[in-house]
Amino acid sequence: MTIDFNKNKDGLVPAIIQDAKTRNVLMLGYMNQEAYDLTVETKKVTFYSRSKNRLWTKGEESGNFLELIEIKLDCDNDTLLVTVDPVGPTCHKGTDTCWGQENTDNFGFLSELEGVIENRKAQTEGKLSIPEGTKPSYVSSLFKSGINKVAQKVGEEAVEVVIEAMDNNDTLFKEESADLLFHYLILLQAKGYKLKDIVKVLEARH
Repeated sequence: MTIDFNKNKDGLVPAIIQDAKTRNVLMLGYMNQEAYDLTVETKKVTFYSRSKNRLWTKGEESGNFLELIEIKLDCDNDTLLVTVDPVGPTCHKGTDTCWGQENTDNFGFLSELEGVIENRKAQTEGKLSIPEGTKPSYVSSLFKSGINKVAQKVGEEAVEVVIEAMDNNDTLFKEESADLLFHYLILLQAKGYKLKDIVKVLEARH
């Protein structure tokens, strides 16, 4: 890895800090050659502080270290992507990231869908009001029917997936697969879990 520390007059390159697990960006810092070498040596991310004019290991005072996982160099050899395992909040203000966001698992659209399902579950339990003039949703009706009905739907959809898997209609196979995944997400929340809980089990097995 050949890093162009001399591209800028101050000898610093940006270091984007990313959680190795959630893939969320936690902060942006700067490294010079010495900070980079120390990071690689100690496996704790070290920056060059422009305000203090010295090397600064994240967590040296708070204990919230950034444990190094991997460093990648961009196509211009002047920006680092540093993946880490954060120990505690990253920002000095106590938040998970320097943008005030929670550093939680994000599965893209599936996380968005989980949010909708969670919303419907809260409406069913009376924790969240249903907008006036709207009818109860399909998801709400499933939650209201109870865990047995939800589990039954997952079983039915699983059978449909198996049937379509043995056929040659790829469109129907994908549609039934989507139905199965959708109802499984509902079942998870009916049991008090989310997709991240299942991912943890898979990670432990890996």
